[in-house]
Amino acid sequence: MPFLDHLEELRWRILWSLVALAVATVIGFLLVHYMDVMEILIRPVRPFLRGEELVYFNPATPFFVTLKLSLVVGILLAFPIVLYQGWAFFSPALEADEKKVIIPSLYFGLALFCAGVAMAYFWVLPLALRFLSGFQQAFLEPAIEVGEYLGFVVRLLLAFGIVFELPVVVMILSAMGLITPQFLKEKRRHAIVAITILASALTPGDIASTFLMIAPMMVLYEVSIVLSRLIHRRREEKLEPSSEPPPGTVEMS
Repeated sequence: MPFLDHLEELRWRILWSLVALAVATVIGFLLVHYMDVMEILIRPVRPFLRGEELVYFNPATPFFVTLKLSLVVGILLAFPIVLYQGWAFFSPALEADEKKVIIPSLYFGLALFCAGVAMAYFWVLPLALRFLSGFQQAFLEPAIEVGEYLGFVVRLLLAFGIVFELPVVVMILSAMGLITPQFLKEKRRHAIVAITILASALTPGDIASTFLMIAPMMVLYEVSIVLSRLIHRRREEKLEPSSEPPPGTVEMS
């Protein structure tokens, strides 16, 4: 395909992605407004509230909070369509073996993302709230502002969902021959330091939630090494020359 045709295709792929994002944001607004998405996010903090609800200090805050949350939900809903548009644009440049690895890894990545969000919601978030609300209770009364709280929760959930994608990234890079299991083994110490720094930056700052991110990330890193080894071994087997003579040839005694 000529270069200008590639640009035209890319333009249409981006356009359809934006349309999908706009439609998904409208659906997200309906879900947030009518399907109690806000209640699901607020539920973990209710045991730590002295009042019945969160507070806000600006009359426009409820609208903008709903709008921001609708955009987040819309991005999550539209992501499969955006991913498909990206795949449709780049897939012609990939080898058949690379496609066989990348396509299942995308479904695997969806499952890992959901697992990371679930772990953050059911385990990490309650522990973080319990830890953070345990300071200076004799002198301070909680008045948790809804915008600050939802930003805190959404960042935590998305952070866990994204870092759980590590095996998928390794699988794709291994399928493309950009990294090897030996490289991952040699960089294990560097990975531990990077994971610790990343977990400290993404979590609220308490030891419990930081450790709850470090531990699964280390497990996922080891799983990534195993997956990379399997993919690398499969690549080597396909690249090895066959020991059988080509068809139609006669062996000389």
